[in-house]
Amino acid sequence: QVQLVESGGGSVQAGGSLRLSCAASGYTYSTYCMGWFRQAPGKQREGVAIIGNDGSTSYADSVKGRFTISKDNAKNTLYLQMNSLKPEDTAMYYCAADPWVLSCTLARRTDFGYWGQGTQVTVSS
Repeated sequence: QVQLVESGGGSVQAGGSLRLSCAASGYTYSTYCMGWFRQAPGKQREGVAIIGNDGSTSYADSVKGRFTISKDNAKNTLYLQMNSLKPEDTAMYYCAADPWVLSCTLARRTDFGYWGQGTQVTVSS
């Protein structure tokens, strides 16, 4: 059974940094398309960053140059390094994975079948 567990969220002032982690288990981690999504109160869940099994990545325009997605296949862990955080980055952040995405870096929220429970990120001004 696929399990995704996020950690690393918290409260930080604008301009600060956080690193989110997503520990994965129950599947062949390295072959999956994986991504980070976020959902702010009253808004739809949106894509933040995606990484394919070949290491290719894509980012939402709002986080380009500030966030970096990476993964450690040996540790079955996905990361999201978030720098220069802004109040508008405040949201619940979710890790997602799926083995059947054809074009990983173009994947949408509905393409992912496995989700973690989320970790809260709050950025104050």
